[in-house]
Amino acid sequence: MGIKFEVLYEDRKTGARVGRITTERYSFETPTFMPVGTQATVKTMMPKDLEEIGVDIIVSNTYHLHLKPGEELIKKAGGIHKFMNWNRGILTDSGGFQVHSLADLRKVTEDGVEFKSHIDGSTIFFTPEKVMEIEHAIGADIIMIFDHPSPYPITKKDAKRDVELTLKWAKRARKHKEKIGSDQALFGIIQGSVYLDLRKEAADSLVELNFDGYAIGGLALGEPKVERDMVLENIVPILPHDKPRYVMGVGYPEDIVTGVMYGVDMFDCVLPTRNGRTGSLFTSYGKLVIKNAKYSMDFTPPDPKCDCYVCKNFTRSYIRHLFNTGEVLAAVLSTYHNIYFYINLMKRIREAIKGGYFSEWAEDFLAHYKSH
Repeated sequence: MGIKFEVLYEDRKTGARVGRITTERYSFETPTFMPVGTQATVKTMMPKDLEEIGVDIIVSNTYHLHLKPGEELIKKAGGIHKFMNWNRGILTDSGGFQVHSLADLRKVTEDGVEFKSHIDGSTIFFTPEKVMEIEHAIGADIIMIFDHPSPYPITKKDAKRDVELTLKWAKRARKHKEKIGSDQALFGIIQGSVYLDLRKEAADSLVELNFDGYAIGGLALGEPKVERDMVLENIVPILPHDKPRYVMGVGYPEDIVTGVMYGVDMFDCVLPTRNGRTGSLFTSYGKLVIKNAKYSMDFTPPDPKCDCYVCKNFTRSYIRHLFNTGEVLAAVLSTYHNIYFYINLMKRIREAIKGGYFSEWAEDFLAHYKSH
């Protein structure tokens, strides 16, 4: 089946829209935020808590799952949904980000990428075809092509090389997916760094290949926000209206709101979980570093305007105490709140689009919210 996507509402003043993605097992509205569950788990969170919060889809990582526990084990377990007991949506990244993040442990060739495992130093060779086979065995609803993100800064010449390689790999991945008979939805990934002509070239070429959805990759890698926004403003609108649009790894709340204004449907980022584990909370007032001494006698909720389980039952003082004593519950509560904040933000965005007041809501949000 792959996925079915339909646009339900569109904002009259911006590119914002509400859509619906339907997979074989689950249906959900967009714009959506996907918490990162790299190892088939969202760190510190139980699946039932994610469901309670309202998470519709999570992101897992092909590279890491290939290393541990291995795709064959996951396949024998009945696929990733059964393996981790998660009956909603799952998207698997292709390992392309590790081409960037593990630059010291890999060698890129025309055929693919040779990695030295960060776990034991063993050699792993990823090709576009191999990645399709791994993702097929894992069994996520949405899978990504193997791509080559460009670091920032990068020369235009080198960025063009990465675009050309990604396009070649995209064609090979698409062909091999058909060969192995996978019915998963396959997304293409647009590279090109901050060079708009390269981004447009990549987008046009991928659209010709008729993927089930399109992602803009290679952002949030150090480029100035103004350049990131320039890419989104110019590239998102030229993508097919009837396909989901996904911006990879862009995840501060204000960046999500901006992305929605340009027409982005899907977002993911490690920020709510990673920041939660280190004591940095996203609140209606902005960032709250709960380990600060000034909260030692603060018996108010982390965010008085939030109605999540954490804010209704615990105080800043208590959560600070948990962090200072090294208790695991500190990370659990902070991560729960942060994910709730993100999911609730997406809900408010969808409500504003449906209600016809998104432009005004977004302008007010961006004028007052600062998370970093």
